Amino acid sequence: MSPAAEPSAPSAAVPAPATSPSADGTAVAESPLLSVRDLVTSFPIRSTLLRREVGRIEAVAGVSFDLPAGRTLGIVGESGSGKSTLARTVVGLARATAGSVTFDGTDLTAAPPAEVRRRRRDIQMIFQDPYASLNPGRTVRQLVTEAWQIHPDVVPRDRWAAELGELLERVGLDPDHADRYPHQFSGGQRQRIGIARAIALRPRLVICDEPVSALDVSIQAQVLNLLRDLQRDLGLTYLFISHDLSVVRHVADRVAVLYLGRIVEEAPTAEIFAAPTHPYTQALLSAVPRLRPWREAGPEPIVLAGDIPSPANPPSGCRFRTRCPRVADVCAAEAPALTIRGSHPAACHFAG
Repeated sequence: MSPAAEPSAPSAAVPAPATSPSADGTAVAESPLLSVRDLVTSFPIRSTLLRREVGRIEAVAGVSFDLPAGRTLGIVGESGSGKSTLARTVVGLARATAGSVTFDGTDLTAAPPAEVRRRRRDIQMIFQDPYASLNPGRTVRQLVTEAWQIHPDVVPRDRWAAELGELLERVGLDPDHADRYPHQFSGGQRQRIGIARAIALRPRLVICDEPVSALDVSIQAQVLNLLRDLQRDLGLTYLFISHDLSVVRHVADRVAVLYLGRIVEEAPTAEIFAAPTHPYTQALLSAVPRLRPWREAGPEPIVLAGDIPSPANPPSGCRFRTRCPRVADVCAAEAPALTIRGSHPAACHFAG
């Protein structure tokens, strides 16, 4: 990977290792299955005439986090914040410009191609749109067994039929429908096919990129329950991308809030919802609908001015300052580091 220029802002602080209670009740540090450090993903802007590079869009701008095995990290933010680009970079569908993605001790941004290919089998992705992510000209059988053709050591060919039947039953589909095409299924069933395809290689990490946003609310709950059951039964680790905080609240152990390519706050899920410190997180939470607003206490809605800026020309200093209700002169002059402010990390000069 070619070297790239350093990000314009100071690198984010290295996250503290996650902990879990031991038998005697003391906290024990968990080694991460996935560790992302100072990750930058940018894309060239080319002139229409000579196709020269005239600038770059920095979609991911120095992101760092750790994800222990068996846990779920939720990445939340508005459209345009860089969530999907982050997911695609981790899974290898987009090339990192700088930084590292380390999976189970292997830096995938620097490893030889053969090692990267071997490791990619352990990292799979569930895409947002079940209508666009499945080839309409292939049957469910072909869509799922394609992974076993590429990695023949996972399932022997004489076991394909039995394994496919077990896999479809596990995700709630009828094995007798294996020779049907995607258009013969509903949206929720198509997403179950996508989930079956993702777990066919028995991965350890699954990237969920808005996996329920294209589904009806009633179907969303079913798919989320399926993902939770699969995590419990198969020991999966999830990187869960969503713009819907109410969804993330029920699936994630920890939440990282992304704004214009940078993490602005990170904490355990309960802590984020109980005591958000960054003004952007507070605005997102204030917009979450309540079932009974006349009975449920909640924050007053915070209406942010304007739209999220272009990643091709981000604001100086704090990237959120053009929409922040607390903005001051220091916000334009200095980018706040992601450091402990109050009880957890936040990137704001006035948080805490």
